Amino acid sequence: MITKMSTKRIENNGISVREIVVSYPSRPQPVLENLSLEIPAGCMNVLIGPNGCGKSTLLKALARQLRLASGSIWIGDQNLDEMSTVERSRKIGILFQENFAPNDLTVEELVFYSRYTRLKLFESLREEDCAAVENALRMTNTLDWRNRPIRELSSGQRQLVWIALLIAQETEYLFLDEPTTYLDMPNQLEILDCIRRLNAELGKTVVISIHDINMAALYADYLFAMRDGKICSSGKLRDVLTPQLLRDVFDVEAKIHYDEQNGTIFCLPCRKRRK
Repeated sequence: MITKMSTKRIENNGISVREIVVSYPSRPQPVLENLSLEIPAGCMNVLIGPNGCGKSTLLKALARQLRLASGSIWIGDQNLDEMSTVERSRKIGILFQENFAPNDLTVEELVFYSRYTRLKLFESLREEDCAAVENALRMTNTLDWRNRPIRELSSGQRQLVWIALLIAQETEYLFLDEPTTYLDMPNQLEILDCIRRLNAELGKTVVISIHDINMAALYADYLFAMRDGKICSSGKLRDVLTPQLLRDVFDVEAKIHYDEQNGTIFCLPCRKRRK
């Protein structure tokens, strides 16, 4: 997999994570302990790391799905803990690995659910809600499925519909936890191309975890490498994705190819590192 280096400008309205501690009741030690990072706005920010390193936990903390034991998270100039549920739902769109909807719902009916947080009590759907759903279906190329029941769709098609729901929600920030898991390569590319269009065309700030290193390299503006609940390295793609990082984070010996003429990066894993 090959990618061109990004030259995207960083804006100031990013996400600031300040010394957060996150624990689960079933685990004696925190999963994330005194973790801090700065996530730039208007970029494709990609989390990588081995299974169990804390990527999903970090995303859940960013989305306020998990409470912080200590520390704080700032979305722009707002403290996440001081935002109401409605405020968060209007600012943050979330897509985790497992998503459920009644199988008899149609695609269009599911996408319309994203609009209800914008309605007052007993208020009906408005013209602007219909326009937002229409635009979301168009951006994800799912218009032809609008009347199909969810149960008739493949896994890749369902993921596109969930992304359409995120688009229709019209939030500024999107958090996605390995949205390409279990999908074949064409579907992975279609999903990630769609997410990148949201970032490039609508200016969404995206924070996404990707399991495949070369897929991460293909789409990342900024890369955040995690291991054992800590950020090992973060920054622009070329600064972070190095053979030493892959040894330290994944215990893998790999070669990184930089094509200066075309501005491309390619990772070739060779073998598991011998300890």
